[in-house]
Amino acid sequence: MFGFFQRWAEAGVVTEIRDQLRQRVRTRSGRNPNTVTVILDSQSVKAAETVGKASRGYDAGKKINGRKRHLAVDTRGLLVRVMVTPADQPDRFAGRDLLFRLRLTHPELTLAWADSAYGGTLTTWSRDFLDLTLKTVSRPRDAKGFVVVKRRWVVERTNAWVMRARRNVRDYERLPQHSEAHISWTMITLMTRRLTRKTPLVDKPRPPRETEVPQPRVRLRASRPHGIRLAPATV
Repeated sequence: MFGFFQRWAEAGVVTEIRDQLRQRVRTRSGRNPNTVTVILDSQSVKAAETVGKASRGYDAGKKINGRKRHLAVDTRGLLVRVMVTPADQPDRFAGRDLLFRLRLTHPELTLAWADSAYGGTLTTWSRDFLDLTLKTVSRPRDAKGFVVVKRRWVVERTNAWVMRARRNVRDYERLPQHSEAHISWTMITLMTRRLTRKTPLVDKPRPPRETEVPQPRVRLRASRPHGIRLAPATV
């Protein structure tokens, strides 16, 4: 089984299946099959003893010795590109390679969102050399604890989807390319389940909110000597 996995990953079959399924999910949802906007983010995971020293590193910010996954997803959270690097590689350096690969394989892209770690000179470089607009979204300064950040929550949700697969909780692969293939297989499983649902994936418009209409009041004669009392019109 691993022999088939290795040959399919090297031949690009896994990437082709992932891209075709993403286009079908987007088309079934009533969207353009090719996205023009991506969201970037990185995730550091621990590496097992099978990972060599040359492809692993120590992330001082997360305090993790292992590898770092750089994901590029569309506005629905579906994977467009994945790149695995040692955990000690800064996001701005890995982001340059990731954006360059995205421009080669997806020339229709025009906008990319990311956190402040991808900012700085990378923003100018992507505009001048790739003709791609890179915008950063920072966490609110006065925020404490968990906060849903605009735009970035989409790729954070994708990271959670990837971590649902037990195989991706820790990196066991000797080659980073095999780690990338495992992440692609996880997204293939997710998109296949979406396409086999009985309910359609089209985003239906919400029904208009019904406003409460006050019921008119009528006057009824009471048998008591108090005179008149009020009752709803349905009586």
